[in-house]
Amino acid sequence: MRILLITDAWHPQINGVVRTLETISHHLQNLGHEIRVVGPNEFRSFSCPTYPEISLAFGVKRKLHQIISGGHYHSIHIATEGPLGFSARRLCLQLRVPFTTAYHSKFPEFIHARAGIPTSWVYRVLRRFHAPSQAVMVATNSLKKDLACRGFKNLKIWSRGVDTKLFRPRSKDFLSDPRPISLYVGRVAVEKNIGAFLDLELPGTKYVVGDGPQLAELKARFSQVKFVGLKKGEELAQYFSAADVFVFPSKSDTFGLVLLEALASGLPVAAYPVTGPVDILQQDRVGVMNKDLGAAVTRALKLRSEDCRNYTLQYSWENAAKQFLNNLSSIHAEFQRQDLFGEIQTRSAYKFLTQV
Repeated sequence: MRILLITDAWHPQINGVVRTLETISHHLQNLGHEIRVVGPNEFRSFSCPTYPEISLAFGVKRKLHQIISGGHYHSIHIATEGPLGFSARRLCLQLRVPFTTAYHSKFPEFIHARAGIPTSWVYRVLRRFHAPSQAVMVATNSLKKDLACRGFKNLKIWSRGVDTKLFRPRSKDFLSDPRPISLYVGRVAVEKNIGAFLDLELPGTKYVVGDGPQLAELKARFSQVKFVGLKKGEELAQYFSAADVFVFPSKSDTFGLVLLEALASGLPVAAYPVTGPVDILQQDRVGVMNKDLGAAVTRALKLRSEDCRNYTLQYSWENAAKQFLNNLSSIHAEFQRQDLFGEIQTRSAYKFLTQV
């Protein structure tokens, strides 16, 4: 199958969405499929206000039209609701090409945390964005239920996996600070609610691994916390396995890949009972959820490392890739039913290009 994946989140960004799309693309190729990823790096772009590491593409219409109409793809997946995503959606509708979408991030909550805009306004926009999608892919059942209550349709589950070879229990000698060591890994941004973790009165040492727009502010406020910046690969895995508990203070994530990476490293999790943790931490042997995050940390420290590790062995990126393919089946069938691209080229391409 030839698959076109269009995303506003792509390299050099480092976040859960990019890692998910990159890993899924790799596994789809291993399964014999051809993937074309279109990201902001192929267009002129500018840095997102207040979030400079995110590039926003512009002037994409002509090239994106050529990509969509000229590639003879079996399926088109629009991964994000950014400038590229909105342009791709508009073109697919104009060209009568079916597509799928995904709901990776709780933008209404993010935007409310940053700008105070009511979440209901943003949900209205996103509901309209996803309405024509053949399948709106979401990572968890709790998110699916939440979006269904908000009027979203065609919702399908697309779960995630973890690299259990990279993220595994190792020696804790990598960190020599007073224990217990409480760890946060992820973007350092206001929507991640990191302050709720750093404000806790906990014994031992707190570590924050990651970068983001709130890093300087938090460093100034919490001088006793170890901020080590962005880490990747083996070094990141060493931080996970050397800690004693993973603290996940976010209330706005749709999944949280770092939860699986922590568990695969033998690290118990403390979190709020919200979307993501409630879907992943389904056994109280591997994590503790509590509205009192400090109480969750205290209890999580008593859990066994081997239970955490064994629990994650059920999560496979290959299975996630197959689930993604199943969600594309409706589009694949539509493309097989009619020669859509031949129709596009003879009926609408000239008209479209003369209007650019």
